[in-house]
Amino acid sequence: MTASVQVVCLGTGDAFGSGGRLQTCFLVRTAAGSALVDCGGTGLIAMRRAGLDPNTVDVVLLSHLHGDHIAGVPFLILDAQFVSKRTAPLVIAGPPDTRARLMQLMEVMFPGSSTIERRFKLHIIEMEPQRRHTFQGFAATPYPVNHPSGSTAFALRIECGGKIIAYSGDTDWTDTLVAVARDADLFVVEAYTYARSVPYHLDYQTLLAHLSDLRPKRLIVTHMGPDMLSRSGSLGCECAEDGKQIDV
Repeated sequence: MTASVQVVCLGTGDAFGSGGRLQTCFLVRTAAGSALVDCGGTGLIAMRRAGLDPNTVDVVLLSHLHGDHIAGVPFLILDAQFVSKRTAPLVIAGPPDTRARLMQLMEVMFPGSSTIERRFKLHIIEMEPQRRHTFQGFAATPYPVNHPSGSTAFALRIECGGKIIAYSGDTDWTDTLVAVARDADLFVVEAYTYARSVPYHLDYQTLLAHLSDLRPKRLIVTHMGPDMLSRSGSLGCECAEDGKQIDV
């Protein structure tokens, strides 16, 4: 029997909090475990609002190394040490240079925090492009996309509970997204603008033009800027919202 999979939209906003939305963070949970997909600066706040225990997160999958997608990770790690009293291992998996960037970020935010002795094992894994990586209850295959962030940016194809969840991360159009999203049970995809071209971001009209190639079973748009938010009620597609729960 296929296990149930639920996606909780913890943060669905752009980098600038347009519409008052929190920064990018999604929770994927199955009977076998839970994963965060990206963890922007407001990720821990969003988990608290949703009544979610951070200790239930087994792995954090990072699409790229911009602050609105990773700045919540230091808070998650420090909460685990000092508040939640975590004892189970925590895996952070991201692009090349994730370890160095994360340690730098922790030192800038909380000097000395990257080197303290922890009560739990922290495993930082730098994923190789187009290689399937396995974690507790999850597998993820990262695909390079177009979004300069000081390292390779990834879209992710995630396997869990007998389902496929595709996630674009941030990128302009690239044919790589076809391999990521084709026949996925759910495709969470950025549509930052409605029609205006913005470098390294995807607009809604371009997304629509490629839907016949992508062919996801279900699509939900996220990371919407002001002009997309103003149209969200009339787009004719499903839009992510902070706090929304999706059964896959």
